[in-house]
Amino acid sequence: MSSVELNKPVPDFEAPATGDQTIRLADLRGENVVIYFYPKDNTPGCTTEGQDFRDQMKAFAELDTEIFGVSRDGLKAHENFRAKFEFPFHLISDKDETLCKLFDVIKLKKLYGKEYMGIDRSTFLIDQEGVLRKEWRGVKVPGHVDEVLAAVKELGQTS
Repeated sequence: MSSVELNKPVPDFEAPATGDQTIRLADLRGENVVIYFYPKDNTPGCTTEGQDFRDQMKAFAELDTEIFGVSRDGLKAHENFRAKFEFPFHLISDKDETLCKLFDVIKLKKLYGKEYMGIDRSTFLIDQEGVLRKEWRGVKVPGHVDEVLAAVKELGQTS
């Protein structure tokens, strides 16, 4: 499977998520979809990013936009993370990195001088027709969710 491209349809996928859900992109036609990839549950930046999406959830919902967080953590960790911070959106478990590869978010990273392959914090906006309209890579958390919300509003004005 090749990776996604701007202004092209995103290949259909299905993935396990919290709430005993299986998320299928095809089932979300007619709604905008924001998929954000983050490195790890219960880490400071990832928690803040999730809380920022949570706090803007009403605004996204008013714009017919679904939010999904994705990391390589398992469903049990996701369920605990989601419950602890009262995220109103589902978290997708991508242990086999299928979505990570589709969206090309696995990158060489460095921490304390050690190199490893990890998720590059990234967000993708898919329109109601299933077309990738915007991507943010190498995301810095402060102010990011506001940028995503502005892009969703802009999308609504052009359709």
